[in-house]
Amino acid sequence: MKFMMLVKSALNSQNKPPPKELMEAMGKLEQEARNAGALLETGGLLPPAVAGARVTIRGGKMIVTDGPFAEAKEVVGGYAIFEVSSKAEALEWSKRFMELHTRHWKEWEGELEMRQFFQGENCGAEVGEARAHAV
Repeated sequence: MKFMMLVKSALNSQNKPPPKELMEAMGKLEQEARNAGALLETGGLLPPAVAGARVTIRGGKMIVTDGPFAEAKEVVGGYAIFEVSSKAEALEWSKRFMELHTRHWKEWEGELEMRQFFQGENCGAEVGEARAHAV
């Protein structure tokens, strides 16, 4: 099962770089996940004010808006792609990553959104199962 983790932070957390201790701890966790064969890819994103744009379709017309985005309360700051055996395993990696923030950057506010990729011939089954469990 393949999952993408999107790390979103409050705009006030975008004003300064992450502490060195957090970056070192994330590097160790990343190496552990790669050694376990779970982590496929990671990446950090520049703040929208630096290099961001939105392309929106509204009323059949395309609108391009350069960052920063005044209405945004949070922005995606990075991502990771994991290949694991279960949602529970993906969630465990996600929680370990977020725990590093609570230890090494106490004033940081944000969230991690975990999303499963559509995959293989049963790619529609996950959606049907999710809807059945939500009812």
